[in-house]
Amino acid sequence: MSENQSPPPSLDARYSGISPRLAKIAQKAKDKLYSNKTVPESVPRRHDVRLPPDTTREAFDDAIKALRDNIGEENVVLNDKPLVDGWYLEHPNTHDAFHLVDQEDLISSATAYPSSAAEVQAVVRWANEYGIPIYPISMGRNVGYGGTAPRVPGSVVVDLGKRMNKILNIDADNASCMVEPGVSYFALYDEIQRRDLPFWIDCPDLGGGSVIGNAIDRGVGYTPMGDHFGAHCGMEIVLPNGELLRTGMGALPGKDGADNPTWQSFAAAYGPYSDGIFSQSNFGIVCQMGFHLMHKTGHQSYMLTFPRDEDFPDIVEIIRPLAQKGILGNIPQLRHVVQELNVIGHPKSHWYSGSGPVPRDIIRKHASKLPCGDCSWVFYGCQYGDAAAIESQLKIIKTAFSAIKGYRFFLPSDVPADHYLHDRALVCSGVPVLRELDWLNWKPNAAHLFFSPITPTRGKDAKVVHDINVRLHSKYGIDLFPTLCIAGREMHYITNIIYDRSSENEKRRCNALMEELISEAANEGYGEYRTHLLYADQVAGTYNWNNNALMRFNETIKDALDPNGILAPGRNGIWPKKYRDKGWELLKGDGRISRAIGGGTIAPTTVGMTKARL
Repeated sequence: MSENQSPPPSLDARYSGISPRLAKIAQKAKDKLYSNKTVPESVPRRHDVRLPPDTTREAFDDAIKALRDNIGEENVVLNDKPLVDGWYLEHPNTHDAFHLVDQEDLISSATAYPSSAAEVQAVVRWANEYGIPIYPISMGRNVGYGGTAPRVPGSVVVDLGKRMNKILNIDADNASCMVEPGVSYFALYDEIQRRDLPFWIDCPDLGGGSVIGNAIDRGVGYTPMGDHFGAHCGMEIVLPNGELLRTGMGALPGKDGADNPTWQSFAAAYGPYSDGIFSQSNFGIVCQMGFHLMHKTGHQSYMLTFPRDEDFPDIVEIIRPLAQKGILGNIPQLRHVVQELNVIGHPKSHWYSGSGPVPRDIIRKHASKLPCGDCSWVFYGCQYGDAAAIESQLKIIKTAFSAIKGYRFFLPSDVPADHYLHDRALVCSGVPVLRELDWLNWKPNAAHLFFSPITPTRGKDAKVVHDINVRLHSKYGIDLFPTLCIAGREMHYITNIIYDRSSENEKRRCNALMEELISEAANEGYGEYRTHLLYADQVAGTYNWNNNALMRFNETIKDALDPNGILAPGRNGIWPKKYRDKGWELLKGDGRISRAIGGGTIAPTTVGMTKARL
């Protein structure tokens, strides 16, 4: 493939573009990703428009005409053109760019682009009238978990980002903001800088995603405000019946028709706290959301390395009291040293020419030539406050970690300018970056999915999950890339599974790995906090205490709010009555994902299949 690609879209020209300060970095990332491709940008489609379930083409065409009458002909686009996977900043809204199953399986029939909550309401009412499932997305950059793909093929994707991308308010006195779904971390950061306001945002590893989308999927960042849903305050939601709801203090009208002045100040308001049911659910479409911002402060990022693989549980044990006592300033990351290799951005073949995972001695040999040296674990942290406070905090941290023989401490000034530590320093001070794209170059035609269980912050618990990962990755011949985001009482153990999306063999092995990881971790009591849409049913089925009381509760809410089952059926394993127990659920061992990788379909072929619970 050519190494000279067209310029990535600019944030000045497109809501989903790149900040001008990162234009050169984005160009380099795009060139590198495309130079690693071995397949064409697109191939001819085998099928016409994928129709929604139980819908004829004639009925679908009539419905699309009605939808265009509602929100404008140019704002409803059929998905009948070649499918292009693109890349992070130019991804599709028609299918999963990192398709694990066949590219034409998890695919939409059309895309609708509403411009306001009122138009979202019109789309929802239309869906109820015509019985067509809709699948809302903010910006669609949740690429490791399914991206923009609808769980029910043939659904109409409701793309909220393109025309609903305004920063509605930044309250400098209140240190808060109100945004629409199409506002990215890049856009919010740049606007705060443009206004010269003394605030930080908290961003995930990549900054191109939706602020709202990441929060309602309960994503995390790395400043003291790293719990993104925890930092939200106020929501405006379109319910599945088309009604508009405001939660928190927004439910109390402001004077003379204005927004309530405390909507961005106090999240809970009066009565049941309902905001949580709109995170990781299909109970409503969030059209705007408030967030608290962090005041700028002094900060110091750093890196610690540890020499032995078996140091892992001891590292976790040391982190726990430091985090619980508030000595660790942020949500730090602990990575295996193999991550130091792949974040450089070279393909796997640069490090190892053999088959199977890179052997440990090869990793050790290459790591010895990097700034981290011959080590096993790398810890990225950041401290906050004035210089004296930071110095005091670092002294305590160094003393604690000195219990591990051979540990080393690095400041950004101790490593080259292109080292990953500098990018961590930016993220930990609220500056969105693109560096995490580089590890995708590990494989040609690279794609990835995440296995993301939660464990207590205890060495023995972390070791159980880590050992499961080591054994199963070895079984299926896949490189293990673990990143742990560690708080005082829980850890997100995030496994990044990288594969060549053109290889059916690799994708089948990744699927088998994923199914076993979910099952074995759950058997030990560790469940995922979010997952790829193909595994939502399996993961939801592991939360089965008391005869699946939680899912029965979720289904009760779903059926009450969405009796016609039109809003994102199947998202996070929650199926409405219309689809439930009719073969849509994907469960470990039924073979449908594996068959769909080879060109089959995940849609049920037999009505009335019995639903099993794990």
